[in-house]
Amino acid sequence: MIRVEHLQKNYGELQVLKDVNTCIHDGEIISIIGPSGTGKSTFLRCLNLLDKPSGGAIYINDVNLLSPDTNVALLRQKMGMVFQSFNLFNHLSVLENVCIGPVKLLKKSKEEAEQRGVELLKMVGLAEKAHAYPDQLSGGQKQRIAIARCLSMEPEIILFDEPTSALDPTMVSEVLAVIRNLAKKGMTMAIVTHEMGFARDVSSRVFYMDEGVIYEEGTPEEIFEHPKKEKTRAFINRIRDFEYVIHGVDYDLYELNAELMAFCGKHFQPFKVQHNLQLLTEELLQVVPLSKGAQLTFSYSEKTSELMIELFLPGLTELVLGAEGEKEPDMISMSIINGLSKQVDEKLETNGVRIRLELK
Repeated sequence: MIRVEHLQKNYGELQVLKDVNTCIHDGEIISIIGPSGTGKSTFLRCLNLLDKPSGGAIYINDVNLLSPDTNVALLRQKMGMVFQSFNLFNHLSVLENVCIGPVKLLKKSKEEAEQRGVELLKMVGLAEKAHAYPDQLSGGQKQRIAIARCLSMEPEIILFDEPTSALDPTMVSEVLAVIRNLAKKGMTMAIVTHEMGFARDVSSRVFYMDEGVIYEEGTPEEIFEHPKKEKTRAFINRIRDFEYVIHGVDYDLYELNAELMAFCGKHFQPFKVQHNLQLLTEELLQVVPLSKGAQLTFSYSEKTSELMIELFLPGLTELVLGAEGEKEPDMISMSIINGLSKQVDEKLETNGVRIRLELK
């Protein structure tokens, strides 16, 4: 359905896309992952000429998008795009936002557009908001309206540019559920995303982009479980783990909890698990000495669904699961730790103490 050959994109002397080659077939769901600044969003924007490529070729159903003889406007109607920002018209109602494209561009009657618009709003679960205005909606609702508006143009392909990156974690799942439903209906999609659990679950193939190219591609199992290239392996390991450095006793608990919330959101952890992880972490930090700092590592196993906490305390020469100095251990905190942990392992190493806990 889409064939890309030697695609390049430069911004002045900065080469963002170097030599991108790939095919996306009818009905495929392609997730595009990778570090920030590696050309993921630029690749999508080049596919529908929001950014004009500096070189190469893009074929949509064997028609060269970059040929001067091509009716670009007609081809672009077949390729919808959903952005990070919702880009809704604030002065129009939800239904009017969904209908404006079909009326203005597809020349449908207002009645026909509204009938289809209501069907699409039902599909994304927002029929009751048809006469509301965008400023009355949550971020997740606005993004679902943006998806409905995109579908109203009857695209054959939808490009999603980080559709959940501007949302609170609690709103991410409602948008991803709509995209999952589109996948079940056979819609061809290319999705730039940082939601790794979603990418693994919904994709036909995964592109890992780095160095301005599709550095590695494969099935979700190949990319997430058996990546072949070093940079892919490093990225996959990094997104599964979250590290937080504590420099002393006056660490920022609010920042740590916010980071933990984001980590749990990426892995679709329910509120109860998130709450227990935050509580276990807070109580653990109450019963260990932090005067020399500490390093926390949180790990999630997609195979076993296990959440692990590893705490390294540098410079200590004896095992500790109590307060520093002569103070007695906080038995309430220890009771909470033992109650929330499947197991607690503590080990003395040459340069400090390492404690590992597995969340129940």
